[in-house]
Amino acid sequence: MKLSRQFPLNALRVFEVAARLKSFTKAGDELGMTQTAVSYQIKLLEDTIGEPLFLRRPRQVSLTEIGERLAPKVSDAFDTLSEAMASVRDQSEGTLTIHTTATFGSHWLAHHIGTFQLENPGIAVRLETSQEVIDFSRTEGDVAIRSGKGTWPGLKSHFLMKSHFSPMLSPALAATIGGVKEPADLLKLRIIDPEDMWWPIWFHAAGLPEADLAGRPSSQFGAQYFHAAAAIAGQGVAILRPEFYADDVALGRLYQPFELLASDGSDYWLVYPESRRNTHKIRAFRDFMRKMMPSFQD
Repeated sequence: MKLSRQFPLNALRVFEVAARLKSFTKAGDELGMTQTAVSYQIKLLEDTIGEPLFLRRPRQVSLTEIGERLAPKVSDAFDTLSEAMASVRDQSEGTLTIHTTATFGSHWLAHHIGTFQLENPGIAVRLETSQEVIDFSRTEGDVAIRSGKGTWPGLKSHFLMKSHFSPMLSPALAATIGGVKEPADLLKLRIIDPEDMWWPIWFHAAGLPEADLAGRPSSQFGAQYFHAAAAIAGQGVAILRPEFYADDVALGRLYQPFELLASDGSDYWLVYPESRRNTHKIRAFRDFMRKMMPSFQD
């Protein structure tokens, strides 16, 4: 037999309050119940135990000997449960788990998350990087940074930034062909990940819908920052989000030969379960992102 059937927890809670206050009426006031409902729960517990717990007198109730022995044990048990729940809640509230793409994590969050922690010293941050779209009901996590259209059932989404892309390469590599002066010049060089769907989108926008990347050596690295690292090393031309590589451009390690930016319609979003929108740590991170990103939208 299950414990919940042997010992009705709701009835035990009602008993604990009634025993502490020595009154069914006051117990009802504290619990938001009628006196009749309190009496019913006490009777249910007495039937379960097989012994009376209260002596009922006009306008007064008092504990029986059995009730006197049971009351402190029940009170201690509820104190233990409250402490356990508080401990779990404090631990949960103390750590913010953020799921993010590797590129956003390394090129934006890594530069700003320290500020969040300085402003919220009671919240530790754990970053989980993955290209997968996590299911919050199956994967431990509080918030996620996602690339997409911003529509995920059951999740609250906040727009963070547009997702634009353009070819980028090292100046040294460009110099090997006398410079990149027009989009067709890119086809003279090795293309990093020619199977990336961004390439045909950009070439089409650049007026080269016939650009053929078929048959080129495949180089799928799994994350954009690996493509950028290969481009910095002079291994080829990568198609990247320029806003993430401003420092590399400033240092002369990368350059963007064309101002043309293309998009596949997938932008960056902050998402979390709608049901948890008022959780303290999620509110704190949402407010931080709103402050740090001018394009943030509620």
